[in-house]
Amino acid sequence: MVQLQKPKYVWFGGGITVWEEARFHVSSEAVVRGLNVFEGLRGYWQPDGSFGFLALPRHWARLKRSAKFLHIPFDMTCQEWIDANHSLVQTMYEPGRSMWTRATLYVEEGHWGEGTKSNLVLTAFHVMNMPTSITTGVSTWQRGADNALPARIKTSSNYQVTRLAKVEGRSRGYPEMILLNQHGRVAESIGSCILVVRDGKVITPPWWEGALESITVDIIEELCKTMGIPFERRPIERTELVFADEMAFVGTLNEITLISECDGDKLREPRVLKSISQRYLNAVHSLEPHPAVDLQCRPYDPRQPGLLSAAE
Repeated sequence: MVQLQKPKYVWFGGGITVWEEARFHVSSEAVVRGLNVFEGLRGYWQPDGSFGFLALPRHWARLKRSAKFLHIPFDMTCQEWIDANHSLVQTMYEPGRSMWTRATLYVEEGHWGEGTKSNLVLTAFHVMNMPTSITTGVSTWQRGADNALPARIKTSSNYQVTRLAKVEGRSRGYPEMILLNQHGRVAESIGSCILVVRDGKVITPPWWEGALESITVDIIEELCKTMGIPFERRPIERTELVFADEMAFVGTLNEITLISECDGDKLREPRVLKSISQRYLNAVHSLEPHPAVDLQCRPYDPRQPGLLSAAE
């Protein structure tokens, strides 16, 4: 059984509070209809001792787009967003350990779009060791169509089908599963986008195929340009998963997780994706900066956990 982290603090109702006090009423739309939009954020320790969140403005912008689509008010400025994420992580950080923050905008008041009031909740966790490679399979469950449950909207409702795929994958011995769209082409995985390498070219499905408008994929595309690696966004047929030279899942939390096997078919030793993964890690840790990897860094005082030293 997976042991879930239970942090001491949470950002709730506009400020830091203890975990147990972050509650919604059982009749709120957040509970009754699961109405929310969310983002997953990743922060890394930098060589100068500061802590840097990756792409915070872009995650803020995507959260605003998701909220707009579902008619959820979200008036927080980008600077307030940056401050809120740093203020939570500074209460529980450990030097040297990167962190992942889930930012969820819940509807706590309202009824069918009238009188809607929202509440942003931030929860932060220490990132556990991620696998270097995993096995996967193709799920029998499908990604919803754009006129049903648009994949570009990052809402928990879109992850009901991925939960079913996760349960299915567990029964087949796979920790992750690939979802096809209504046309039988590749959409994405349970919680990540997918990269396929054929003849040295990196290929990924575009959003209209049922993939999230991924910030990580955007970054990887820019890295590929500077590395001289061809990158293409186009539909991927299921049969291409069999003929692929390399594959990987990509996202904020799992970064670039290489795939060693898909439905029993073993892939060759990754070279293209491994080189991209190393370039990505060097960039987020500022060992080899790249303009596409934007970090919002602040110096945390290791002598006083929970406090910033000269944050502004």
